[in-house]
Amino acid sequence: MPLKPPVTFLPIRVAESGFYRGFTKDVAITAKILVGALILWAIAFPDQAASVLGAMNSVILATFNYWYVYVMAFFVILCFALALWPAAGAMRLGHDDDRPEFSNFSWFSMMFGAGIGIGMLTFATAEPMYHFAKNPSTIMGLTEGSTAGNVRDAYIWSFTHWGLAAWASYAIVGLALGYFSYRRGLPLTIRSALTPIFGKALSGPLGHAIDVVAVVATVLGVAQTLGFGVEQFISGLSRIGFGDWLFDFAADGSKSSSTMGIIFALIVIMGASTLSALSGVGKGIKWLSNINMGLSFFVLTFFLIFGSTVFGLSTLFVGIWDYLLSIPGNIFTVWTADGTETGDALSGWQGGWTIFYWAWWIAFAPFVGVFLARISKGRTIREYVLGAMIIPAVMCFVWFALVGGTAIDLELSGVANGAIVDAGQADQLFAMLAVILSDTLAYLMSVLVVILLLTYLVTSADSAVLIINTINAAGDEGPKARPHILFWGAALALVVGGLIIAGGLGAIQTAMVIGALPFSFVMVLMGLSLIKAIYRDGKRMKHGLPTTHVEPSSAAV
Repeated sequence: MPLKPPVTFLPIRVAESGFYRGFTKDVAITAKILVGALILWAIAFPDQAASVLGAMNSVILATFNYWYVYVMAFFVILCFALALWPAAGAMRLGHDDDRPEFSNFSWFSMMFGAGIGIGMLTFATAEPMYHFAKNPSTIMGLTEGSTAGNVRDAYIWSFTHWGLAAWASYAIVGLALGYFSYRRGLPLTIRSALTPIFGKALSGPLGHAIDVVAVVATVLGVAQTLGFGVEQFISGLSRIGFGDWLFDFAADGSKSSSTMGIIFALIVIMGASTLSALSGVGKGIKWLSNINMGLSFFVLTFFLIFGSTVFGLSTLFVGIWDYLLSIPGNIFTVWTADGTETGDALSGWQGGWTIFYWAWWIAFAPFVGVFLARISKGRTIREYVLGAMIIPAVMCFVWFALVGGTAIDLELSGVANGAIVDAGQADQLFAMLAVILSDTLAYLMSVLVVILLLTYLVTSADSAVLIINTINAAGDEGPKARPHILFWGAALALVVGGLIIAGGLGAIQTAMVIGALPFSFVMVLMGLSLIKAIYRDGKRMKHGLPTTHVEPSSAAV
């Protein structure tokens, strides 16, 4: 049976004039209606929104827990398989003579800043501290919480959640998009990655639906990230003297971010990110990403010198070893509620941590994937997969070991005396700085962390706005009309603010888990589509047939 040529043309109708000129109205308008409806619902009926979202989230966690776990395992296995597959690994994301546009440092900086930068500032301290107190081993009675014997288990799960699985999910989306856009000449939009399965049917309603699902998942995934960042940004502003108006105080002395504090933070963050988005990926985003990386290395160097260096480094190397040994078991383990105290506790823990993270990475994947594809043209599949999956994971491990390890060591030794563990999740990094530094130095470092956090928030938000508009414009990477950039900047701010006011970070979390589910099915199809395309291109190469798209202007013979 003769090999059919690959699909190298996917017509997607876009408006030729008017407000939506250059955009696919079916995608752009539908996505705006869905996101707008969510915003209005969360703001107008906050109690109902929180209740309904919570109920839907409970059903999904109970019904699709196996699905989320096995899907993430599939992404990790597929990434390594593609990197090790000789015929696939040598292929470039583009023509054979294409070379990377960005240096390795800029590539990594943009990739890391857009992918996980914000979460690192919150969770590098908070997550090891939480698992240090409670994790599956403590639930099963194998270790005792908040003791030296529980440190290794705390890092197994911290590294599991922020390691290879997270970056594999991003890498698959970015690889599929880069492959079909730069080798096949298809639009840089989610539907293009499914052409080996659905062909030109993706030009119509099916393709529109896939892109809408990707846009909604992106909005919710980025909203989750911005939500954590906003909470920590407010804590940082409070630490550097912006006042108590940033918080609401309950009768029992507990505090939470005030509505005015949330609004102020979102105005600062989304105002700066919208201005950056208007400047494009090659200017504002690249510039901010390089600042992010420089400041990040400064903070890491600070903890390497002034933190619990020996404890942190030993935690890093032992933690990586333990994590690698745990992968075969943890990557396939699913705990379900069985009516026993231990079984129900394990199921609840996994739903609140592992399943939440898998949903977060999946919801974040269309955004990071499109962004990775945009900055990775010219790289080989092997270089791309290993660079996009292993290097950022190791960077996460270093952060967790040096920053989180210092916090654990300060609590174990009694130096912190509960100051870190008793602080809220968003405030633990600042609390740790107050423990290890004098008041003046703690203030100065807190200012630097607030600046770093702001640049990460801006980088993620402006990148998301550009990616959303790229999908809405049928993959057009060119300049977008200012009103659409302004709309999505405002929409992100309102989703974050509306859901936080409706039910705190938990409301964003539940909305994100729900939004990630349909896109998880799209991602599995992307992986299968990629396997099919690479396999058939390998056969075409053996028969001397072309495997890359040639522009009409250079196709004359």
